[in-house]
Amino acid sequence: MMIIRHAEHRDLDDIYTLSTKAGTGLTSLPPNKEILSARIERTRNTLNGEASKHEQGYLFVLEDQQTGRVVGVSGLEVSLGLTEPWYNFHVGTQVHASKALNVYKVLPTLFLSNDHTGYSELCTLFLDPDYRHSNNGKFLSKIRFLFITAFRQFFERRLLAEMRGVSDEVGRSPFWEGLGKHFFNMDFSTADYLSGIGQKVFIAELMPRYPLYIDLLPDNARNVIGKVHPHTLPAYRVLESEGMRYQGYVDIFDGGPTIEAELDDLRAVKDSCLISVRVGDAPTNKQESNYLVANDAYYDYRAILFHGTVSDDGIYLTAEQAQTLDVKQGQSVRVLVLNNPTTV
Repeated sequence: MMIIRHAEHRDLDDIYTLSTKAGTGLTSLPPNKEILSARIERTRNTLNGEASKHEQGYLFVLEDQQTGRVVGVSGLEVSLGLTEPWYNFHVGTQVHASKALNVYKVLPTLFLSNDHTGYSELCTLFLDPDYRHSNNGKFLSKIRFLFITAFRQFFERRLLAEMRGVSDEVGRSPFWEGLGKHFFNMDFSTADYLSGIGQKVFIAELMPRYPLYIDLLPDNARNVIGKVHPHTLPAYRVLESEGMRYQGYVDIFDGGPTIEAELDDLRAVKDSCLISVRVGDAPTNKQESNYLVANDAYYDYRAILFHGTVSDDGIYLTAEQAQTLDVKQGQSVRVLVLNNPTTV
């Protein structure tokens, strides 16, 4: 059985192994044990109520209970840009017109922005390639929405996610090659790593603060603005199905899209519900589906991917499933059907 829970210090070696497999583009999971340990410590401090708002964040792990190994991670940041500016590019428009010359030109631009200051963030999603089956990827991504729904008082009103932009097989980014490298004496991989270890603001401060005309960029850089890396496209589609949308903001390094939503617009907020636990066999002739099921225990959060029956009189769990969730007969769990019925 697969279980999602909060990260603990005992998970450090497994999380580090995952970071070495993530490759270029996942800046929040650098292959650096000191930084990863600090990330786990931040999660524990947040849960213990010992972190100030700008430090608060959560890191979840997907554990294969058969092997005891952590095979995936996903994260949440509570509030961005409260101590250091949060940067991205806004894709905008400038109009150049002259009646005398009968010229009217609409030109797309990039403008350095701090518009997402104070947003919560979905981040750090990575699943071991050997486990990319059986809905594990959806489980790992979507459980964050269920956690936000249960504890939305700890989060901001709006939520965003930065999606990995286009890069080639050796980690070279056309957007960086066409724009970023002209302002810094480093390659994309170095800039990407520095961003992941907390140096993103330093790099962003060197970006030009006036509009950049997209038409002046090389074709290969212009063509990837707002585009998702092929390996990230499934994750992008998952977040879209949960209510998140691209609103014209892109990453300053690789040009990947930022997608966002009001919490009230999230499917989990609108459609999840608390339901009573029944331990034992479900009634026959009941329709079965895939569900996210969580115990809504803030400190000892547990969630499983459940295939079975949910009805008005409760959710029918096996004794093993109930034990994994640490719930008993008659207690409540939060339930959400895995796939959005309107998109599947």
